[in-house]
This record gives sequence, C-alpha cells and structure tokens, in this order.
Amino acid sequence: MENTANANIERSSMDHVGFAEALSQARTSYNEGGIPIGCSIVNSNGIVLGKGHNQRIQKSSATLHGEIAALEDAGRLKAGTYRDCTIYTTLSPCSMCTGAILLYKIPRVVIGENKTFSMGGENLLKEHGVEVVILDDPQCKELMEKFIREKPEEWNEDIGEE
Repeated sequence: MENTANANIERSSMDHVGFAEALSQARTSYNEGGIPIGCSIVNSNGIVLGKGHNQRIQKSSATLHGEIAALEDAGRLKAGTYRDCTIYTTLSPCSMCTGAILLYKIPRVVIGENKTFSMGGENLLKEHGVEVVILDDPQCKELMEKFIREKPEEWNEDIGEE
C-alpha cells in the first residue's frame, strides 16, 4: 500500500496551521543567519504542541535540526501524545530526525519539499507505516535554494558532506 500523497491533496485546516508554522519557523532561521528548515508538531485537535527551526549555526550545535528543536519545544510528553500528532517539516527529514519520528511513533509526516535534500528518510518512515505527505511547496524550495546558493559550506556541513 502506497502511503505517500502529494501537493494535489486538499489540505485540512490542521495542515494549513501546521505547515504555516513550520514555514514561519524556517523563515525565522534564515533571518537569524541559520539554515532555513522549520518544523511544528500538531495534535489531532489542531493544537501546536511544539515548534522549532534549525539552530545548528545560531547555537553552534551538532544536532539542533528543526524537528529536534520542535520536539524540545514540546517538552516532556507522554508517549501516547505523539501517536495523535502530525509533524510538519519544510524539508525531508534527515536520518537523525527520521529516527526521532520513529522513536516517538509519530504516525504522519507532512514535508514541504524533498527536492533540495533527496537523502531524507522518507522510505524508512514508510517502511514503518508512517504516512508521508509531500507538498512540493515552491516557497520551501525557493528558500532552501537561496540559502544553498548563499552558504554552500554551511549547507554541506548540515548534511554531513565535506
């Protein structure tokens, strides 16, 4: 069973809220001089439990990706809470962030775009039964492409390349 959707789906109001927050977070990171990747975690009632953006540059962190920052912002939650959530991220999650999504058994991931980072963990998420939705959002692509043009060395560092 294929569990990947694309931009042709009609977004729910929860998806609008969650994705808008993730995109806002990505813009915040860019404006701070950081890598423009944002994330939010939203429960089935449409409540944003956590939000964050990549802060590897801003905080000189090895691990503070957008998804990790959003989980940190959500704070300590009971395991079952995550099983009622969707995580929204502006870029396909890396292996580390994919692992966190799987660890907390978040059942649904909505990704703004997966063209500028095609090494994401989408297949692993799908193999574990996670619903993966790709929006193919032009704003996400434009922001990432701009950052990669401006700061290729920071981008390569973020994805573990020389």
